[in-house]
Amino acid sequence: MACLLEAPLRISVLSEVTATSRHYVDRLFDPDPQKVLQGVIDMKNAVIGNNKQKANLIVLGAVPRLLYLLQQGSSSSELRAECAVVLGSLAMGTENNIKSLVDCHIIPALLQGLLCPDLIFIEACLRCLRTVFISPVTPVQLLYTDPTVIPHLMSLLSRSQRTQEYITQIFSHCCKTPEHQTVLFNHGAIQNIAPLLISPSYKVRMQALKCFSVLAYENTQVSMTLVNVLVDEELLSQVFVRMMQRDQPIDMQLTAAKCLTYMCRAGAIRTDDSCIVLKTLPCLVRMCSKERLLEERVEGAETLAYLMEPDVELQRIASVTDHLVAMLADYFKYPSSVSAITDIKRITETENMMDRIVSGLSESSVKVRLAAVRCLHSLSRSVQQLRTSFHDHAVWKPLMKLLQNAPDEVLVMASSTLCNLLLEFSPSKEPILESGVIELLCSLTQSDSPALRVNGIWALMNMAFQADQKVKGEIVRALGTEQLFRLLSDPDSNVLMKTLGLLRNLLSTRPHIDQVMSSHGKQIMQAVTLILEGEHSIEVKEQTLCILANIADGNTAKELIMTNDDILQKIKYYMAHSNVKLQLAATFCISNLIWNEEDGSQERQDKLRELGFVDILHKLTQASDPNLCDRAKTAMQQYLA
Repeated sequence: MACLLEAPLRISVLSEVTATSRHYVDRLFDPDPQKVLQGVIDMKNAVIGNNKQKANLIVLGAVPRLLYLLQQGSSSSELRAECAVVLGSLAMGTENNIKSLVDCHIIPALLQGLLCPDLIFIEACLRCLRTVFISPVTPVQLLYTDPTVIPHLMSLLSRSQRTQEYITQIFSHCCKTPEHQTVLFNHGAIQNIAPLLISPSYKVRMQALKCFSVLAYENTQVSMTLVNVLVDEELLSQVFVRMMQRDQPIDMQLTAAKCLTYMCRAGAIRTDDSCIVLKTLPCLVRMCSKERLLEERVEGAETLAYLMEPDVELQRIASVTDHLVAMLADYFKYPSSVSAITDIKRITETENMMDRIVSGLSESSVKVRLAAVRCLHSLSRSVQQLRTSFHDHAVWKPLMKLLQNAPDEVLVMASSTLCNLLLEFSPSKEPILESGVIELLCSLTQSDSPALRVNGIWALMNMAFQADQKVKGEIVRALGTEQLFRLLSDPDSNVLMKTLGLLRNLLSTRPHIDQVMSSHGKQIMQAVTLILEGEHSIEVKEQTLCILANIADGNTAKELIMTNDDILQKIKYYMAHSNVKLQLAATFCISNLIWNEEDGSQERQDKLRELGFVDILHKLTQASDPNLCDRAKTAMQQYLA
């Protein structure tokens, strides 16, 4: 169904729509499926962090076409998944975007997509559904319209950690009434979600915990069931108690305390039970401490009040616990949470505020310059500020001037701010590139200060992200091969990680991969070998293996791996490593080498079979980690095709 707007509104909005936006939509109608896929991928990259582009594409009718491609059985799995990703990105814009998507019947289309066997597509659909449903403007009842949806979502929980995370988050946001609680309860929510509380993924554990908090709230049936549930032979209430320990993240402590509070208020746990008196109540009192964030203090106090409201003894215990009364008296010194948030939003709208900060950058006093650049650094963490105030005031110009000559403490903060201005969605990126900043950043990488080396290489890494070959070539020329490989042996792990990030961004898209490797392949392979052999962290080695995976995706570059038996043996070693991240990255590398649709794939498959890679892949198809298992199965399919 087409998503149309009334003509007068359409005309006023279309007056701002760029030719680029029309071009993205036009490409969705190309008769060549490969060009349509590339068009969708380019659209995905264009809308990241760009709300105006998102709005333009919605007005131009991109949504109905994306939904059509997503629902067509003739569309490739990759195209359908990319369509779901773009729709999810559009949903991350404004509330009006969400309304437009819902009006175009995105929810039934995505729910239908969950019937497809392809896991990557299922995950993309779930991610988009999650984004749509957590918006306050989405009618949550749409999840319950078709009675087959909830049981199917329950069945998908076992597919992967991502399906677990997205589905539990959807449930926790869409469980608003006792009727919703009953539907989820009747379809096995408790037995299906309980095992997720001991998932290796923090996100999965956290979303499962939030599910139980909304299911148990003022619900005796759910609470009485929960109190008898065992998770890995441990009572669920004890799992919640462990989650309240001080070494757990605050969000987890607070949500676990809510679960036990709601179970207690529903009559499933006695008020004098040790898990309430000795664990839950002290945890909630801790949440009221002035060391906690304002939102945490408010939530902690509200939950504590709900817990002890009907019980005089709990009130007495709470009043003598950790100076609670004095802590609560402190609350009156704070503004309401709503006005506090409003004040934060008004900061940059204060009259001449940005002008005053910018003028502070040229003050003679070092302290004033440092204070001004610290303000800018804090503001530069906001996407909205980067796209508005920073662009309107051309903040990059005085910042660049400051970088020419300043004490190290100012340079560190200024260069850190510049890193944010060079992010893909920042409008300042283009004029900064044109100002000749590359030489300046390369000079920072030679500093004696590790912080300046990190910021210099970090900024170059951001600059290289999705850059054209001209910019990448300028970076490589200005930095110099010798300096690049000196940074790859830097004693500071942060410098090393950012240098690997730069190299990974330089080695993206096949023409770029082949071009860089044709001129610097020997040195890059030597550096990769040294890092994989050295005493480095898991994160460093994972990033290095990802670089190898990028090289393996090149047309000609992959031969540098295939002709290097030492590298192949290292990949083989990491496929059998005890760390799943390293196994995944190494397996991804092999998957790229043996991909069927590419020239010479049969010869590469034969050689890797002789070296024992097929046996390892076969073992990995039985791996306990779902992502590793799926990656190994995908690679094995190349041999079977």
